[in-house]
Amino acid sequence: MTAAGGVGGATQARVDAWAWAIRLFSTRSAATAACKAGHLKVNGSTVKPAHPVKVGDTVRALTPGGERIVVVTGIIVKRTSAAKAAEHYDDRTPPPPPKEERVLPVLRERGAGRPTKRDRREIERLRGRD
Repeated sequence: MTAAGGVGGATQARVDAWAWAIRLFSTRSAATAACKAGHLKVNGSTVKPAHPVKVGDTVRALTPGGERIVVVTGIIVKRTSAAKAAEHYDDRTPPPPPKEERVLPVLRERGAGRPTKRDRREIERLRGRD
């Protein structure tokens, strides 16, 4: 299924190993856990950690830094430098929205208790969900 070390023209690799090798996740176990939780999708389907990924597949990953959409351009199973890893995928992640369009977090004073109905309505109004 995979070539040892990702050398020698491998045609497919485990999706968790590939996602870790191209640095979508900081550890292999984090990539495996993301697969098990349904945070990794290959061509629109939720997959298990051992699912094979091939050149041309589209991988959507919900990472700690946000959702990433990448297209497989090469197979790699060993973690290498970020520059070499970038050669094995094409990043299609859309840019984040402009700062004006982002929802601001509502900060409440510590110990203020639960929001009242009036507070909740004000929070919803601030978020634009009238």
